[in-house]
Amino acid sequence: MTIALPPPFTDPRLLGEALRSTGHAALNPAGLATLIDANAAALDALGPSWNDLPPDTYLRDGGRYRRRRHSCFVVDAAEVTQAPHRAHWQPVEYNALHGGLERWFEPMDAAVVARPVWTSMLRSLAGICSSLKGAQPWYVEAHQFRIDTTDGIGRPTPEGAHRDGVDFVVVALVDRAGVKGGETRVFDADGPTGIRFTMTEPWTTLLLDDERVIHETTPIQPLQPQVGHRDTLVLTFRANGFQGPG
Repeated sequence: MTIALPPPFTDPRLLGEALRSTGHAALNPAGLATLIDANAAALDALGPSWNDLPPDTYLRDGGRYRRRRHSCFVVDAAEVTQAPHRAHWQPVEYNALHGGLERWFEPMDAAVVARPVWTSMLRSLAGICSSLKGAQPWYVEAHQFRIDTTDGIGRPTPEGAHRDGVDFVVVALVDRAGVKGGETRVFDADGPTGIRFTMTEPWTTLLLDDERVIHETTPIQPLQPQVGHRDTLVLTFRANGFQGPG
């Protein structure tokens, strides 16, 4: 039996220092709540929206295991503005499987975006980005993912170990039920050093400097005959605009 290694958690007061030092840092749920000045109940109230994600119809491996929604925001100091709905696009250099393709997903539920905890989360995380790379507007893409075991196996990162072509990536576990696997792996982009661990508690959160590290999550398999799932929120922060063709 494979032992699931716990994440190496960082005190939220030392988050910037950890990101400068290693390019990655993990927060436990209480640490995330402290960082964004929210309580656990407010975060948990976001969770039910993951039960209403449409299927991802763009999977080029033929799978049916991924559901998602996608919305974009601009965070400029304390101001958080939802951007007009747009396609998600990545160059092939960062996503060999789905790069170069305009992928249109249904937007996040307006009731989720309207919650104060959502605004507080984006504002606080953008503040960390500005503390590392200077105060500026941050262009944020928000992805709600559900990976399930409908096909017997679910692939959180079908593109493999990768970078996203942004400045910072945030991955928060929202729920995990009836599955094994799903180990997170983070490696230096220019060297052999890396860590691996499994996020198991809701609102465990990983922050990554996308220029310095690559990351992936291993496939999940069902623990029981019933279909299991792994829900995550992925936020990408990019300076100087959203990614797009041309």
